[in-house]
Amino acid sequence: MTNHEIYMKRCIQLAKNGLGTTYPNPMVGSVIVHDGKIIGEGWHKKAGEAHAEVNAVYAVQDKSLLKEATIYVSLEPCSHFGKTPPCCDLILANEIPNVVIGTLDPFAKVAGNGIKKLIENGKNVTVGILEDECNALNKRFFTFHQKKRPYIILKWAETADGFIAPISKETKSPVWISNPYSRQVVHKWRTEEQAILVGTQTILDDNPSLTARTYSGTNPIRIVLDKTGKIAAHYAVKDFSNPTIILTESKKFTSTENCIYENVIFDKSLAHSIATILYRHDIQSVIIEGGAKTIQSFIDAHLWDEAMVFTGQIKFQDGTQAPKFNGNSIQRFDIKDDQLNIFRNYD
Repeated sequence: MTNHEIYMKRCIQLAKNGLGTTYPNPMVGSVIVHDGKIIGEGWHKKAGEAHAEVNAVYAVQDKSLLKEATIYVSLEPCSHFGKTPPCCDLILANEIPNVVIGTLDPFAKVAGNGIKKLIENGKNVTVGILEDECNALNKRFFTFHQKKRPYIILKWAETADGFIAPISKETKSPVWISNPYSRQVVHKWRTEEQAILVGTQTILDDNPSLTARTYSGTNPIRIVLDKTGKIAAHYAVKDFSNPTIILTESKKFTSTENCIYENVIFDKSLAHSIATILYRHDIQSVIIEGGAKTIQSFIDAHLWDEAMVFTGQIKFQDGTQAPKFNGNSIQRFDIKDDQLNIFRNYD
């Protein structure tokens, strides 16, 4: 591994500290190196706050060293004024001569303009160090800007004999297939993604809150399908703990402070319509938690990026079958007696 790659890997490590807190901005990490030693490092922590490059520069105790230093950054420095000043201007103002960049920023207001500005002002710019890893770091941000839709993650738990729900339930309480440790992993994921989506029947059967109750972090925006308006006001998804976007064909509802209603046609194009609506709401990532019909609609539309599938030890013998799909297995974990398989859609 080259020195450039070593320092870029550190940028990626730093950037991951912002997972779940930087929306709608990307995760970015930066280190500043002088004479083979890191003299400053930082990451973007929250939208509206200082960018990674700013935090890295502020961390340098002896600012005179910046004129002989190299700044590494996982994503192209911005060149436009947003909620904060351009990072390119900061690099120029501190006369940092060398800039090493992981990958280009797909956001229209940047998209190569940052690199262009640095080169035009005489900086030695290197681009494409650990590019694939830097792209993967911001898979949500890149998908949102390049494909004009959120990054879509499918998630379900199935029994050892391939069912996700029993044929009937004696109570309105959830029937757990996965163990408590797996469920806590799911709550962790909820803090990392911007939204979570379920269908009507899941709400009526289980009355879930769709929050990250067992893990510290930000609760996701709740997306609920309710074609004919069956979900009454007492259900947990309509409380004030977090905003909920309800997709419906009914015209009788008016949006409130915590419930935003969006009209949509429940036909074969529903999955694409949902993606378009979420894009309009600036949602960069969503977990599709079900049930089976909802998940299958995204699979059939070839509209998903990852699938997280838990397999428990219990058997139902009969019931609602797990979704059917073709995906490339990229990781497998054992969570006590559960198995977690993660699939990627390369279509």
